[in-house]
Amino acid sequence: MVERLLSASASEVLKMNGSELKQSIKASEGRTILSENVVVEPYSGGYLTTSEVAAAFGADLILLNVFDVFNPKVNGLNIDNSDGIVRELQRLTGRPIGVNLEPIDEDIAMESTRVEIAPGRQATVKSIKEAQKLGFNFVCFTGNPGTGVTNKMIVKAIKTAKDNFKGLVIAGKMHGAGVDESVADIDSAKEFLKAGADVILVPAVGTVPGFSASELTEIVKLVHKNDGLVMSTIGTSQEGAGPQVIQNIALQNKICGVDIQHIGDAAWGCQSPFEFLYPLSKAIRGESHTIDRMARSINR
Repeated sequence: MVERLLSASASEVLKMNGSELKQSIKASEGRTILSENVVVEPYSGGYLTTSEVAAAFGADLILLNVFDVFNPKVNGLNIDNSDGIVRELQRLTGRPIGVNLEPIDEDIAMESTRVEIAPGRQATVKSIKEAQKLGFNFVCFTGNPGTGVTNKMIVKAIKTAKDNFKGLVIAGKMHGAGVDESVADIDSAKEFLKAGADVILVPAVGTVPGFSASELTEIVKLVHKNDGLVMSTIGTSQEGAGPQVIQNIALQNKICGVDIQHIGDAAWGCQSPFEFLYPLSKAIRGESHTIDRMARSINR
């Protein structure tokens, strides 16, 4: 059996394959935090990556947003060999690193102006294979605002990943992504599980209008029954709403039974401020585990 992620050291975590990482998260009993970072933007200090800052303040998992797998760049990381950029970030943070790839639906009618994104940010066979080559620990199939991601295309991306990617597969929508369809419901969760997703992504209760605690609890029970995990997400700019809001959201979603709590990147325009990561961590796992995650050396 693997060590639970809650108390695992970097040397243990970075050896885990997708199934081992999944079990490690499950064993942590709802006390896992994922921080999403826009890595092409500089941290305000200018000399560090946003991922290092997130890890320093308690993130267990790091998700790279706006990362182009065909033109890999991370602001604050100077490396000659771009093929080694993800492994260098893993070394510096001691954390599993994932990437957002967006399953764009070119045929869907948009309810807002479509935002065009580079091929290296889209979920395709080629980009998923490249994510595997770069060494990512997990992929996340979701949509940024206005990109036209649909649940139908997320299902397709999951199936493609199961044939071309060895790490953990996270899938679902944080918000509408410019499309007029249900953001999260029991039917979508069933389809994602059937396609092979390891972690079902849902909006956190309190972030998307009308998505209730009872609906989330129903999804959590279904996913757990089918040996999956659930990640609640704060992807509606409320990651900058203040520590009390963050703690309230965190407790609501822990009560519903989620395994991972995501905090997005909109507050600073590149990641959630550290003063919000810390109270989120304390709310779902207490001060002792919060300090342990922040202080544990990446050399252990």
